[in-house]
Amino acid sequence: MFEQQTSGDKGISAFPDGDNLFSWVATISGAANTVYEGIEFKLRMEFSNNYPFSAPTVRFTSPCFHPNVDQQGNICLDILKEKWSASYDVRALLLSIQSLLGEPNNSSPLNVQAADLWSDQSRFRQSVLERCSSCVRQS
Repeated sequence: MFEQQTSGDKGISAFPDGDNLFSWVATISGAANTVYEGIEFKLRMEFSNNYPFSAPTVRFTSPCFHPNVDQQGNICLDILKEKWSASYDVRALLLSIQSLLGEPNNSSPLNVQAADLWSDQSRFRQSVLERCSSCVRQS
């Protein structure tokens, strides 16, 4: 039914959680030259029986301080809602979330504090590191 579609793409991966093909664990690394560089995030993806005709539910399970992510890890991204298309696969979804990390939509923030701080990238990076210290990859 599903296949792991992220091999070869730098900074993203996703696999079924054990034998349950409807529940996946994903990893997204912050892209280079963004405030999230060097940070690795864990996410959970839940698929319904209606996938790919309905979007999976995706949320961060590791802390993510971001304008479009609330404190429960829910993500505000149009392709997870009204812009979903059956043509999207796991790879496209994870790449979109990875891109959102570096380019938030501050016009519809879930986290107003993060949206307000975004314009000061130095302070924002410091806030990210304070909140997401458990996600920083060790070199």
